[in-house]
Amino acid sequence: TITSFHNTLLHQGMIIVGLPYAFAGLTRMDEVSGGSPYGASTLAGGDGSRQPSENELAGARFQGRHVAEIAARLVHGAGEHAPAP
Repeated sequence: TITSFHNTLLHQGMIIVGLPYAFAGLTRMDEVSGGSPYGASTLAGGDGSRQPSENELAGARFQGRHVAEIAARLVHGAGEHAPAP
């Protein structure tokens, strides 16, 4: 679902920011967990019996900080470069 939505975002000129392997939770092997380099996610049953794990929540927080850091770099660097033709 995440990757199929990328086309729509790119057509609107948006920047895609994934969940990098700097988040150690992506490489954990001690539990079944959502999340991939494409983005934070969770595994859930249709009946709501499984809630997001701590690792999945940590991945979402990590990605949120990562997006905020990249956005801040874009804003602060915007005045330093001429716009593309």
